[in-house]
Amino acid sequence: MSSTLLVLNEVAVAPGKVDQVLAEWSALNQKEPVAGRGLYRSLDDDNVLEITPVADLSELGALNAVWQKLWESASADLVTDFRRQLLDFVEAPKDVADPVPQTPYVQLRHIEVKPREYAAYREWRENTIFDVVRRADQVKAFLAYHSLLSTEPGVMFVSGFECEPAEYQKVFTSPEYQQIVQQAGDRYIVGGESGLYTRVYRRADV
Repeated sequence: MSSTLLVLNEVAVAPGKVDQVLAEWSALNQKEPVAGRGLYRSLDDDNVLEITPVADLSELGALNAVWQKLWESASADLVTDFRRQLLDFVEAPKDVADPVPQTPYVQLRHIEVKPREYAAYREWRENTIFDVVRRADQVKAFLAYHSLLSTEPGVMFVSGFECEPAEYQKVFTSPEYQQIVQQAGDRYIVGGESGLYTRVYRRADV
């Protein structure tokens, strides 16, 4: 079953240093293991993402201790500071047995919904977005979260897949889904369609 809380921890790494940072990060995580935690490498740039399931907020102290060690070992190879956010589980149109998807790839799909439209948006997405992903064999997991602590507030979908990214993307570039995106931008998303972003990552620590 998907985790009630997720911590996303992402950083941009200097060109040519990603493998080194991943090795240091993975070694630290192995000393302080957390069930379900994963490290991912962006397919679009030199970003590294860590997804950590959290059962209780009291666990953040132990995570921060590891992050401090990571800062000491890897900061010289980073382009940006770490960008972290805490997500709260809402629902799962395609749930997983583990705290987070264990698929080779994950996609983060983020939108900021207008607060006055949030209730209507929840009802709308059940019959549009969720209907599409439930019918799509390419989508192995699709979890809906909402920001609890974040400088990028809003809805975050964590999607897991096993096929090649180009095959997976067909689900979300179809005419049917493009109409859904337009509907969301017209009514629900802060800033229209520009308030939506998607990022794809490949599992790097298996």
